Formats: sequence, structure tokens, C-alpha cells
Amino acid sequence: MPNWQIALVIMTGYLAVAMAIGILAGRGRNKASVSEFTTAGRGLGLIVMWFLMGGAIFSAFAFLGAPGWAFSMGAPALYILAYTAFAIIPWYILAPKIGAIGRRHGLYSLVGFFYGRYRLKTLSALVGLIAFLSFIQYLATQMTGMAIIFNIMTEGRVPIWLGALAAYGIVVVYVATGGLRAAAWSDVFQGALMIIISWTVGLAIVYQLHGGIGEMFRGIAQENPGFLQIGAEGSNMSPMAYATIILVSVIGFIMWPHLFSKSYVTDARTAKKTVIAYPIFALFVIPLLLAGFAAVGVVGTNQIDDPDTILPYLITTVMDLPGWLYGLVGAGALAAAMSSADAITHSAALEFHDGVVKNARPGMSELATVRMMRALVVFIGALAYLVTVFGGQGLVALLLGAYGSIVQFAPGVYAALYWRRVTPVAIISGLVVGVIANYLFQFSVLSAPFEINAGIAGLLANVLVVVALTYLTRPQDERVVAEYVDATDSEEYVSEEREPEMAHR
Repeated sequence: MPNWQIALVIMTGYLAVAMAIGILAGRGRNKASVSEFTTAGRGLGLIVMWFLMGGAIFSAFAFLGAPGWAFSMGAPALYILAYTAFAIIPWYILAPKIGAIGRRHGLYSLVGFFYGRYRLKTLSALVGLIAFLSFIQYLATQMTGMAIIFNIMTEGRVPIWLGALAAYGIVVVYVATGGLRAAAWSDVFQGALMIIISWTVGLAIVYQLHGGIGEMFRGIAQENPGFLQIGAEGSNMSPMAYATIILVSVIGFIMWPHLFSKSYVTDARTAKKTVIAYPIFALFVIPLLLAGFAAVGVVGTNQIDDPDTILPYLITTVMDLPGWLYGLVGAGALAAAMSSADAITHSAALEFHDGVVKNARPGMSELATVRMMRALVVFIGALAYLVTVFGGQGLVALLLGAYGSIVQFAPGVYAALYWRRVTPVAIISGLVVGVIANYLFQFSVLSAPFEINAGIAGLLANVLVVVALTYLTRPQDERVVAEYVDATDSEEYVSEEREPEMAHR
């Protein structure tokens, strides 16, 4: 049997197992419960939370984009490790407080959090719309990754449109039927698989092509020293651009609604333990970066059309590997993409529903709410699929572009929890200015000054507007402010579970 057929069989088998786990995880649960669909009953444990948080961020971007950047950009690819080491730390403080507020007010989304504090329907709709557009961009990275894997591992026999449709179709099925619990247990299986495969394949590539890690980097340094440096001659990125890419990723990390909302699904102790254990997950990126560096000097930049394809290209064309290993690598990459796609799809449906649908149709019943969320899962998947098939950006570019919008939520979140004086008008104005500035620098001919990342440039404008307008507008009702600023994770505070305030707008 040819290698591509073996790979196709293994990848198809993996998809079947992933779908079965997702569907079985949701069996026996109340299908009409908003709490079950959105937060899995608010009782996920440490291991599941660890894989859910890790799988939600280490995705096709890590399995394909990371080696692609290491191959094409060099040292700037190490920003992935830099931000991973620090991005989760704020959650140690934020998660218990946000979780307590969520349990008291029955919240399950970032939109609900913003509305509960600032009480502006317009702001809720805006947050929901920005999250929705950013999620489409982020989700497209996962679909693109799935499509690339199927296409290359089958030697072009599975086209891009079909690979994306097959893999993501399975994600839609188990997320729509099982909600967050299905995504969480699928991520446990998928996370374990991709960690094992990444180390096995990454080290195999380095040692077969170069004989060792040290020998590999010595060879690169001799040919092009600047490739392994930031800001030196021959480097692909300036120090300012590199620093602000890390900064936008660190600040924006917890602002992603699919990560922010995990504050609602577990208790404070488990959230803190997850923060401590989380950086271990980043170890799986190291061999993928090494695989990208291993291709430098071995594969010419003119031999591949897209740097994101360097890992599967090495395995199928450069390396001498058996077909079953093709399939395992394909399964690992699909696992990486799907473990993010399920969480993103689930959260995108929740945010769009709370921010847009509930504003248009307030007072929906619980059953109608769950049905609408399931329909949104399918709708959001269809839009992201169109971006995947007809879009043209690379995986890292898509992700960094999405971060630029998501990071604009940070002033509103931190001010909601820790600044009594901030006003709703200031927050919504800063958000609008920040998002416009980000998109202006990202998609127009204008460039942010001093090579600052577009998202950080937008964030600076956002903060300036928030601070200025806060002292020019009337303070908010102190009773509303106190519910957030004075919140703790004590049992007294979280003892009362109420229906989401968003439902009564």
C-alpha cells in the first residue's frame, strides 16, 4: 500500500475516534441546559482544564506555523516560547475573581461580563461582533492547518477544500451536540496525542538531517549568523517589532473569549493549579521549532510555496520515513488544529449569541437559547470555511492579526475589576478607537510608528482614550461597580447561582 494511502487510513481513523469521544462525552447530559452547554456544569477538574487551556491555544499555529516561522524567519519564531512562559500568569489573579462573579450572576461569556459591569447594550453588541470577527480569523488558521495536512500527507489527492471540510465537519458535530464538555474531553485525547508525536517526529528530523541540535545551530550560525538573532544584520525582525509581538500575545492571551470564559467552568483552586502547570504544555512546541530550524539549508525557499507546509514537506519529501509515521504526524497535526477549533467554535457561538442575538431577541427561553447556540456553531463554521478556502494569509499572520483586535478588550476587563472610577462611555470609546487603529495599521498602507505591532499601537490609543474620557464623564452607579470590584472567591460570595443577567436585558 502506498504511503499516502496508509496516511489517509490513519488520519481517517483518528477523526473517527475524536468524533466518538466528543459525542460520548456529551451523552447522558441535559441537552436543554444552558449551563451544561456553556460551562459543563462549572465543575471541570485539573487534568481536563490543563488540556482544555493548552489545546485551545497550541493549535495548527503551533504544529505548522511555528516550524514555518522558524524556517522562514529564524529567531523571531522564539516569541512563541517567550509569551507562553508569561501569558497565563494574570489568570492566577483574574480567574478566581471572574469565576466568582460568573457564578453569582450566571455568566458564561465575555460579553456577559462586560454587560454586567458597564450595562450598555451597544458595548455588548460591539464586544460580541469584535470577538466574532476575530474568531473567524483564528478559526481559519485551524481549518487551513487541517487542509494542509490532508493535502500534503496524501500527496495532493485530498484538495484543500475537502480536507478542511472533512476535519472541521467532525468538530461541528461534536461541539453542536455536546457543548463544552465534548470539546474538553476531545482535547484531553488530542492533547496527549500531539505532545507524543511532536517530540518523536521533531527530534527524529533534527538527528536524521544534522546529527544533533548543536550541530544544526552551528551550521546555521556559520551560514547566516543574523538568522539566529533579533535586530542584527541578516535578522528578519527589529527588537521593537519582536518585543511588541510578545507583548500583544501576553496581554491578549486571556482576553480571548474561549480562554477568558474558562474562568467560569472551574473553582479557584483548580484555576490556580492550572496556571502553575500550564507552561509545561509549551514544551511540546520546542521540537516543532527545532524541526523548522532543521530545514534551513536543507530545503530551499523556492522549493515550497508556503513556509507553513515545511513540516509535512520534510516528512513526505525529504525524510526517509514509513507511511505509518506519515499518518501519525498527520493525526498529530489534526489533533492540534481540532483541539483549538472546538473551543473556538463553541466560544464564538456563545459570544455572538450574547452580544448580538440577545440584543435582537431578548427573553429567549433556555431551550431556544441552546438551539440557537447549536445553530450558530454551524453558521460560524461555514463563514470560517469560506475564509479558509478563499483567504491567502499564513497561519502566524492570521493569528497575530486576530490578537490585535482581541487585546483591545484588556482595558475594559482590568478596569471592570480594579478601577471604580472608569465609565462605560470611556470603555466603549477606547474600544472603538483601539480596534480602528489596529485594523488601520494592519490592513492599510500605513505602518505603526517605530515598528510597533499594530495591536499594541491600537491598545495605546485605547488606554489614552479610556483615561481621558473617564474623567470627563459621569461615574457609574456604585452598587453596580461594587459587584465587580469588591468580588472575591469566598463561599459567601459565590453561594448564589442566578440566571444570566444578559437574559433579562
